[in-house]
Amino acid sequence: MDGRLALRIQLFQESGQARPEVAAFVTAELNSLATEGHPVTEATAGMLTSHLMMALGRLLDGEQIEEFGTDEQVAAELAGYPGALARARAVSVRAERELGAPLPDSEINFLGLHLAALTRCPHAS
Repeated sequence: MDGRLALRIQLFQESGQARPEVAAFVTAELNSLATEGHPVTEATAGMLTSHLMMALGRLLDGEQIEEFGTDEQVAAELAGYPGALARARAVSVRAERELGAPLPDSEINFLGLHLAALTRCPHAS
């Protein structure tokens, strides 16, 4: 993970937009992706980072999360990236175990799209 992405997480936490445990969880997920060889930089994973930080924060605060797209739309988008949705489901399982906040299906789908986009990035910027 590059310094600008780490700064994004730090700013979320310092501004009160993310709890320390959420920041730690997201950092661990990004580090895991980087260890697997994915280009985890501000340019490639900035939106993924912000989305996951905000979604987990809303869940921990007991807020409802709006539905995103239909299963058919997501299936079409993720057809070429079978591991992305599986990875998103695994993130949700870890979020439930570590934070007590599993992601709803709509958030899993959206996270899957972010992860698919990350796998399309051939180079870190």
